[in-house]
Amino acid sequence: MAMTQGRQAKEMDARTTRIMITISVMLATIMQALDTTIANVALPHMKGAMGTTQDQISWVLTSYIVAAAICMPLTGVLAAKIGRKRLFMWSVVGFTVSSILCGAAQSLDQIVLFRLLQGVFGASLVPLSQSVLLDTYPKEKHGSAMAMWGVGVMVGPILGPYLGGLLTEYYSWRWVFYINVPFGIVAWLGLAGFLEESKLDKKRSFDVYGFVLLGVAIGSLQMMLDRGESQNWFASLEVTIEGLLTIVCGTMFLAHIFTHSHPFIDPKMFRDRNFSVGMVFIFIVGIILLSSMALLPPFMSSLMGYPVVDIGAILAPRGFGTMAAMIIVGRFANRIDARLFITLGLVLITVSMWEMTLFTTDVTAWDIIRTGLVQGTGLGFIFVPLSTISFATLDPKYRNEGTSMFSLLRNIGSSIGISVVTTYLAQRTQINHAAFADYINPFSLGLQLAQEQGAYNTTTAAGLAALNQVVTGQAATLGYLQDFRLMMWVTVAALPLVFLLKGKAKQATA
Repeated sequence: MAMTQGRQAKEMDARTTRIMITISVMLATIMQALDTTIANVALPHMKGAMGTTQDQISWVLTSYIVAAAICMPLTGVLAAKIGRKRLFMWSVVGFTVSSILCGAAQSLDQIVLFRLLQGVFGASLVPLSQSVLLDTYPKEKHGSAMAMWGVGVMVGPILGPYLGGLLTEYYSWRWVFYINVPFGIVAWLGLAGFLEESKLDKKRSFDVYGFVLLGVAIGSLQMMLDRGESQNWFASLEVTIEGLLTIVCGTMFLAHIFTHSHPFIDPKMFRDRNFSVGMVFIFIVGIILLSSMALLPPFMSSLMGYPVVDIGAILAPRGFGTMAAMIIVGRFANRIDARLFITLGLVLITVSMWEMTLFTTDVTAWDIIRTGLVQGTGLGFIFVPLSTISFATLDPKYRNEGTSMFSLLRNIGSSIGISVVTTYLAQRTQINHAAFADYINPFSLGLQLAQEQGAYNTTTAAGLAALNQVVTGQAATLGYLQDFRLMMWVTVAALPLVFLLKGKAKQATA
């Protein structure tokens, strides 16, 4: 009897510890994930408060993205050297303090510096949270653990613009940074009280040369993607240099890791097929995740006239669809093949993207909400089983490194996706405008009818400007639809990757 009660008490303590670790890790994940998009909405207000140009204020986003991308691969090495718990706690402290400094910044130089620090400390939060949850939960519950982790990673960027819009509209742009403080405090207390320290590997050497090569390659790539459109891509010397650095340093890094005795990133972990295919898959998911979110707000704002707060409210249900799908996957992860969930998710995203190719400026808010729900549900069905199956057969000793590379590929995919759809939109709008303008001539029956009804007067500058505005609006509308079609084909192209995944693989043991 006493032994039974003791066993029950231990199980209760273990369950409580697991719950508290999960809450702490989730808060840290949400805090970092929110910051990838929440500051975007506040940029116009920062620009006005600090008296900067649009190009200058964009460094608030660029500095964070570049710093996080460069430092993310360091997660595995630092966790082995100083301990995962210690790294996690210091990352939370640094991220929270730098958030306070960002909110209190009085000049562009200050906020860019503090955003750099925020990126440095925030880089490890998402990989560490995934690694901690995989180690905290038994293998048969990895699906549920990844569902909880995925809620923070996926829903944060989706709800970020809405929350950022509310805070900026009713309070101040500074609160998009101050909101991190309570999250950071509670997360730190939970980690300090319940998370156990991992084993240290002090014998592990740090491959400085490999890190520098990878850091320069990733940093240059992120700079090129973020600055390319505003600098007219390779017509700019800056973007050309960044592209060359990406290619040269990336090639040298690949050659280095295959020839060095103790490389910065151990290439042996890529021998695991599920992990390697999962890396390609999460890269594509990154492209899809934020690309449509980068297109819909300007589409609704510039062409449909929606205010910022309403746009956030209409797009928010997309996150609810993601959460619902993740709950379903977490519940049935052990009973249904993960590949079926991933296939269903890709089909749902394809259907939603196809429906978006039929949008017009007269589309209702419900149509946007409905397609967003379908798309968010599809992403939820993909992300959790993909996160689980990618690490199912990977040796646990690669877990910290693997999760950092997993998050890095997702972020790079998002950056490339946003850059591609933004550039494609600008190009297609110009092409469409030229094509539509061919129909504006004295022999056009539509134009003659419009002139007879007094809609346009092409003999005046004002009349020509009004007519050009209509043509530009129609050209941009078609450009958005062509972008949605491009994303639809990217999703379709990802379907064959499902057949490369092992569904019932035997998991690696610790």
